[in-house]
Amino acid sequence: MQFTDFSKLDLSRLPTPCFVVDEVAIERNLRILRQVADASGAKVLSALKAFSMWRLAPLVSRYLDGTCASGLHEARLGSEYYGGEVHVFSAAYSEASLAEILLLADHVVFNSCSQWVRFQPLITAARASRPQLQFGLRINPEHSEGAVPIYDPCAPGSRLGIPLSQLDEAALDGISGLHFHTLCEQDFPPLQRTLDAVEEKFGHLLGRMAWVNFGGGHHISRPGYQVADLVARIRDFSAKYKVQVYLEPGEAVAIGSGVLIAQVLDLTWSGLNQAILDTSATCHAGHAGNALPPRHPRRWRSRRTAPHLPARRPHLPGGRCDRGLQFCRTAAGRPAPGIRGYGPLHHGKDLHLQRYAVAVHRPVELPHRSAGDRAGVRL
Repeated sequence: MQFTDFSKLDLSRLPTPCFVVDEVAIERNLRILRQVADASGAKVLSALKAFSMWRLAPLVSRYLDGTCASGLHEARLGSEYYGGEVHVFSAAYSEASLAEILLLADHVVFNSCSQWVRFQPLITAARASRPQLQFGLRINPEHSEGAVPIYDPCAPGSRLGIPLSQLDEAALDGISGLHFHTLCEQDFPPLQRTLDAVEEKFGHLLGRMAWVNFGGGHHISRPGYQVADLVARIRDFSAKYKVQVYLEPGEAVAIGSGVLIAQVLDLTWSGLNQAILDTSATCHAGHAGNALPPRHPRRWRSRRTAPHLPARRPHLPGGRCDRGLQFCRTAAGRPAPGIRGYGPLHHGKDLHLQRYAVAVHRPVELPHRSAGDRAGVRL
């Protein structure tokens, strides 16, 4: 899916590896998310683990209500660059990182009752200085919507979220909200079924809450998404339980908006043809970093195009990029004179910003590739 035509992009003008992102396409997505928020009453947060191009933070902040983070460094990024509300969820917190998070976040969500109880001294002290601080628990409705078990947070044995059988309801004093996440690049019907499961198992607790976070994985900005159905269900849910609903879309902020430019550094053979790139799969690109088929194929373009696909297609293991990715942007897909670089993805001594890169395990179309050639992978 691509909302911008990058076919005329002159790859020779760009450093590699780098992302090229169409700001117009980003704003198109953000407008849709804002319309959902206004129509439903939900608050929409940008999931930084999916899109953290901080130079676009002012644009994102004009449309969304804040950010959600999966740890201290993303929380710092949200607080320092984006503004708005900062929500944090982590599978577990260290005492040192939680102490810093409590200085930054508006909502802190725990993955277990044990950590919620264990850190009460820290929480009590933080509340004394920041009374607006709110806390939640991530629940596991034990309702699977994911097609691939490794991406399914409700799969048997999942470490994410508290099943009803493990929820200590006596420990809920001080908890103002519940959080769940079951989706991955999906439309509204899976969310509808998830909400039915949440209400069936945890409905007796929802009336005690001030807010409920529906998590991420919502492909709201994708053409064909059932926006009207989403709005209606949020409004009904909010009215029924008297709660503020939050959504945490990630890819929906940036879907169809950019390409990753990489260079082929070398061609080798070890049982099959291989192309070594100057980028690698790290961070949240789980479908690329694990030895599993990706959730969806990626389409590659090159300066050297051919009318027909080759009979043999090379495998693409990623080479490490130690200097960090660079970001460039275009207007409506056309590189402006003197493309503005977004600089290295890692900057500053203390602020760690995640590196997003893509390697492809599934054989892909790289016609007549040679060392030194450049390719753009659609994101």
